[in-house]
Amino acid sequence: MGKNAPGGGQPDMSALLKQAQKMQEQLLAARAEADTKEVEGQAGGGMVKVRVTGGMEFQGVTIDPAAVDPDDITMLEDMVLAAIRDAVTKAGQISEQAMGGLDLGGLGSGLFG
Repeated sequence: MGKNAPGGGQPDMSALLKQAQKMQEQLLAARAEADTKEVEGQAGGGMVKVRVTGGMEFQGVTIDPAAVDPDDITMLEDMVLAAIRDAVTKAGQISEQAMGGLDLGGLGSGLFG
């Protein structure tokens, strides 16, 4: 029996490299798709909204004029911060979902689980 004989030999390195390359391509494609998706974080019942992509590129901020009280700037600052945190959480979920849909075999559960 040779080294690569079934049942007791070493794994086929060529097959392993092809599998690793396929996993890398899937990972890059999923990451690219997640990076372009846009989510919106909100605070104050929607009075402050922040849009961001899965790649953490902030696209915009919308503030309802009713949220602007010159006597309470701290409240507006808190709402903007809360909307940013909400947007970042949602963007992170996009990435997790993208990675969860990959067929990475046993390697996926070890690296991303």
